Amino acid sequence: MKDILPADFHNAYLLPLLLIVLLVTWLVIRARKSHAVSLSQVLNTIAFERIEDLVIPNADEGEIHIDHLVLTTQGLLIVDVKDVSGAVFGSDKMQDWTVISEGRRFTFANPQPALYDRIAAVRQIVRQVPVAGRIVFFDKASFTKGVPGLVTTLDELKDEFGEKDKAAAKVKIEAFMPHWELILTKADSSAPARTNRKTSHF
Repeated sequence: MKDILPADFHNAYLLPLLLIVLLVTWLVIRARKSHAVSLSQVLNTIAFERIEDLVIPNADEGEIHIDHLVLTTQGLLIVDVKDVSGAVFGSDKMQDWTVISEGRRFTFANPQPALYDRIAAVRQIVRQVPVAGRIVFFDKASFTKGVPGLVTTLDELKDEFGEKDKAAAKVKIEAFMPHWELILTKADSSAPARTNRKTSHF
């Protein structure tokens, strides 16, 4: 076989192949960063304060991890993110959800029960503040058979929890602030949360 191929065959094709691999890698990284930036932008828009990577006590004396906890004018909002591509088939009652994308098929556990557990854990700490939860799917995922109750997109999240009345927002946030600080005091000191404090709304 080596005698049939030109002497410079490997040199001629190796470089283009390497460039293609690098291009695909760059596109994947850029897509992930784009989603991260978009999520961060929306959370900053609706949040007066927010916490990432929060660990708090659970009702069963264990611990529970929260990716994003957001202080909004409607109360506290827990945001989970599912980064999948393709058609998603899932419902409130299905134990597993299925993703079909480009001839590929895989399943993952219905994320809503875990979100309900996170909501319950936060409510154990802040009993007098509304606590909601949403699961964000990016645009590259589509629910062709109906959207489960807690699932949303970034645009829908912004529309649902954004606040245009700044004066009313200030009153609400000041009322929620002691409860927000209580969450911070309950956070696991061995896994400190990363906070992003927002004051520009006022």
